[in-house]
Amino acid sequence: MPMNETQKARAEALAPLFRNMDAHTAQEIRESYYRIAENLRPLVNALEIADLDHGGPAGPLLEEHYIFCELLEKLDESVLGAVL
Repeated sequence: MPMNETQKARAEALAPLFRNMDAHTAQEIRESYYRIAENLRPLVNALEIADLDHGGPAGPLLEEHYIFCELLEKLDESVLGAVL
């Protein structure tokens, strides 16, 4: 999805910070970001499936699923991935 003007401005503000950052710190942020980005959607899906497998009315697994869906939406708002 293309970035809006606010996101572009945030990305432009972040880019020089990462260029001038200590290489170790930048790498730590990069690796942590990608671990989250790679694993959040599978967690969301696994919680939903586990709730379905558990049967019955929506329960605590589905509640957790919704919480992590919100995190996924927030991750989509971030411009960090574009900068990294």
